Amino acid sequence: MKRLYYAAIMDHIWENRQMLFLMGPRQVGKTTTCRSLRDGANPFFYFTWDDSADREQILTGPRAIAMGMGLAGLLEFKPIVVFDEIHKYSGWKDFLKGFYDLYSDLAHILVTGSARLDVYKKGGDSLMGRYFLYRFHPLSVAEIANPTFPSGEVRSEPIAISDAAFDALWRYGGYPDPFLKANERFFNRWSQLRLQLLFQEDIRDLTRIQELKQLEVLAALLRLQVGAQTSYESLAKKVRVTGHTIRNWIETLHSLYYCFELRPWSTNIARALIKEPKYYLWDWAQVADPGARAENFVASHLLKAVHFWTDAGFGQYGLHYIRDKDQRKVDFVVTRNNEPWFLVEVKLSDHKELSPALSYFQKQTGAAHAFQVVIDLPWVDRNCFAVTQPVIVPARTLLSQLI
Repeated sequence: MKRLYYAAIMDHIWENRQMLFLMGPRQVGKTTTCRSLRDGANPFFYFTWDDSADREQILTGPRAIAMGMGLAGLLEFKPIVVFDEIHKYSGWKDFLKGFYDLYSDLAHILVTGSARLDVYKKGGDSLMGRYFLYRFHPLSVAEIANPTFPSGEVRSEPIAISDAAFDALWRYGGYPDPFLKANERFFNRWSQLRLQLLFQEDIRDLTRIQELKQLEVLAALLRLQVGAQTSYESLAKKVRVTGHTIRNWIETLHSLYYCFELRPWSTNIARALIKEPKYYLWDWAQVADPGARAENFVASHLLKAVHFWTDAGFGQYGLHYIRDKDQRKVDFVVTRNNEPWFLVEVKLSDHKELSPALSYFQKQTGAAHAFQVVIDLPWVDRNCFAVTQPVIVPARTLLSQLI
């Protein structure tokens, strides 16, 4: 199936000379999407650090790679070259800098990785200005409905997906293989293998953590308290390590796309809680509790949207939650250029009454929209973003207008 990111890659290739970094979890579709580019007119080359023959070629340096691609000759079309998992090479930044500086006018350069390529946070980094990035997410309602590159942020007309597709997305998650198979036995085996790869290969190869069994306990605890405010000290007592270790281990799980963190939004919120984060899984299908899964399902869709909008250059977007000391709360607030844009409260089943916190926090934040999103409501052909007062909306409708 064509992914939204195929359209994003093609848009980048036509518009920019910078390298394109595609960052995302294992088995989310990065390699498959990149390999689908070979069907076009441009010559296509693929090198992965995980293959010994490709690794030997990379170690020979940029000039040898370019010679093998024929960049010294007259080419009708600019080649596409993909370097996959190259961040596992200790000298990957110098390699990419050298290749880009020599050949960026002669080739389209794509770089993919299943651990975060955290170069953009370092102002003095040698790759600064030489690349753009897209954070590659699992499938979503909107991508299934319409995987084209959007002209703006939200789509003004929602598009329905089938009940079968929505149910498969809810039950088996957004990773392409289990979603397309929609088979319980396959999903169970796939999930087990993915966790084995995370704890037995990725963490072993990319970190110095030795206490893998305790780290697995931490991962299980995070899975059980999805959407709850997190106390590092409480987790430390359960895992029997220090709070500092818990923070480091969660950062490792974050960097390997096991979980993501949301921080509270406190600007203009009276008596706001400002410290404790909440965590969600990249794979919401691993969350057993239906209510927690509903919250994770929507959180994942919102995170994908804010990442894509930011990466595509529409502005700067963020995702937070709101809670005050009087126990009022809203599950999510999406910010645009550091200003609250819309609020989201999630419900699993049909609720006739709006949460009073939506109206309260909409007035405090000045957000343009406030949605109470219900998972099991049927799709409605209405533009959610045409409504400014707090409103109950089907998840199928709102999420189809995102990314």
